[in-house]
Amino acid sequence: MKVRQVSAFLLIAGIALNTSRAQQVEQMHGITRTDLQRHDLSVPGQEAVQTRVEFAPGAAFPMHRHPGEEVVYVLEGSIEYEVEGQPSQIINAGSVLFIPAMVPHAAKNVGSVTAAEIATYVVEKGKPLVELVK
Repeated sequence: MKVRQVSAFLLIAGIALNTSRAQQVEQMHGITRTDLQRHDLSVPGQEAVQTRVEFAPGAAFPMHRHPGEEVVYVLEGSIEYEVEGQPSQIINAGSVLFIPAMVPHAAKNVGSVTAAEIATYVVEKGKPLVELVK
């Protein structure tokens, strides 16, 4: 059972994003991640990945990092972000957050309704999109 849970978590974290440019939807523990698009950039070896992430009330994504920058736009609700080296901050619908490459961070829905964000990543092509941090 634990292997199955870890496998599902890795999928939701975006490890399987390289399998297709088609829209994928992954769900786990109150978090739904929908791949919107993935494109090569004009900078060799770089790509842009865009996803919609929905958090059920109280749902949290644990500490992790990405092999490139992440730009977050909160569409709905309120999400608390813990970004290493910064105080925790709550980002409400209509606000944005920039997370530098390889900086550990976590996110949690602190509201009573489903929260949603658009996450856009500019990352090194071929690397796993998410790396969990202990």
